[in-house]
Amino acid sequence: GSAPGAPSPYPPQAHTPHGGAPYSSPYPPGGPANPNTFGYSSGTPMYMPQPMPMPAYPPTNSGYPPAHGGSSYPPAQGGSPYPPAQGGGSQYHSSAPGSGYPPSTGGYPSAGGYPPSSYPSTPGAPPSGGHGYNSRESQGPYGGVSYTQHSSGLMSQGPVAKIKRTPTVVPVNPFNARGDAEILRKAMKGFGTDEKAIINVLARRSNAQRLQIAVEFKTLYGKDLIKDLKSELTGNFERLILALMTPLPEYYAKELHDAISGLGTDEDVLIEILCTMSNQEIRVIRDAYHALYYRSLESDLKGDTAGTFKRLMVSLCNACRDESTVVNQQTARADAQALLRAGELRLGTDESIFNMVLCQRNYAQLQLIFQEYQNITGHDIEKAIKNEFSGDAEDGFLAVIRSIKNQAAFFAKQLNKSMKGLGTNDRQLIRLVVTRCEVDMVEIKREYQTNYKESLADAIKGDCSGDYKKCLLALIGES
Repeated sequence: GSAPGAPSPYPPQAHTPHGGAPYSSPYPPGGPANPNTFGYSSGTPMYMPQPMPMPAYPPTNSGYPPAHGGSSYPPAQGGSPYPPAQGGGSQYHSSAPGSGYPPSTGGYPSAGGYPPSSYPSTPGAPPSGGHGYNSRESQGPYGGVSYTQHSSGLMSQGPVAKIKRTPTVVPVNPFNARGDAEILRKAMKGFGTDEKAIINVLARRSNAQRLQIAVEFKTLYGKDLIKDLKSELTGNFERLILALMTPLPEYYAKELHDAISGLGTDEDVLIEILCTMSNQEIRVIRDAYHALYYRSLESDLKGDTAGTFKRLMVSLCNACRDESTVVNQQTARADAQALLRAGELRLGTDESIFNMVLCQRNYAQLQLIFQEYQNITGHDIEKAIKNEFSGDAEDGFLAVIRSIKNQAAFFAKQLNKSMKGLGTNDRQLIRLVVTRCEVDMVEIKREYQTNYKESLADAIKGDCSGDYKKCLLALIGES
């Protein structure tokens, strides 16, 4: 691919998708307008940055072997997942062509010094400024770093093993956006709709590829793909397909906005999104929120929540967690003791200590803090949270802890919650499947089976029907 800053904003494969028939670029040679202007109308996708590399819980000494065909997600940009150069941690020196790592210039930059917005200022530049990924795959079709870089196996440093994440929806290769647009047009023309064809295309493409198909559709037919889909489909199937067609950051922003602006607040949505995202992801969502509603996410959260829960949401929205993987046993013990003094050892609770530790420490360090807490008190920190907090604050703190211990199990629990009991919370079910299928749905399915003694596929079959069910199953890789 072209190096960041090269004149053409398009990586070569935007013109000839890996071995597919060449198709013309959806833009004139000059490239799209500055991506910072959020050209949603022009169908420019916004890329979610990479999910953060999660440490395994409890910390183990064995790193995972390099993923063969496993997770296609690299570590998040920003908080560097690589050990700092000093102190013996191994350091990347691979600048072999195609290794995907920049030529070695010493250690990776430390967390904290990245620009506030993840949008590339020039088409073709990687979003995080200075992390010049040179691999061809790292370029999105419109410049910027795509959501699906291939990573070599995530390495472990000391006691922290990285969790493997395996998506069920990966970018199709070779990809022919024009061919897909033609199939969709045929599926919707004339009497009746060929829902099967729609599922076959849209449930088997990545979010970025679906957005490219929409651009191609407009180019070929002068029609808006999303409007056409809306007019042909109904009910939950329509909602699911429209969710698939929305750029991910915009989709998250809309879900947060609706959770805040409806009657009452849907705290579950705020917790599910803000308690599980990396700094970079939260920043992208914040930018998308501002672009869509001309308001800041933080001020809307402040206006709609109260007390301890409000402070937790504002801290997380601030997106300043340490994202290194540096762990320190002594500070972990000190933090565990501080949490104990702030909670179980006093009358009343000092929420600010819980807030500070849970929102600021890196994930690997938090694993250690939870272990130390268990060692000191003989019980899990979750028990302390349940004793000390109630309502939304309790749910929020528990979500942060559970998502750090085992994120796949946290999402499996949310999926189970969306389907059990009377009626299905379809909005939650759609959001979870659409947002996790490109990240770690394989691990979520495994946790679901383990914890609820039935497969996620069977749960969906028992709860949903028709094309809606078929599309959900296709997205979780079970059709």
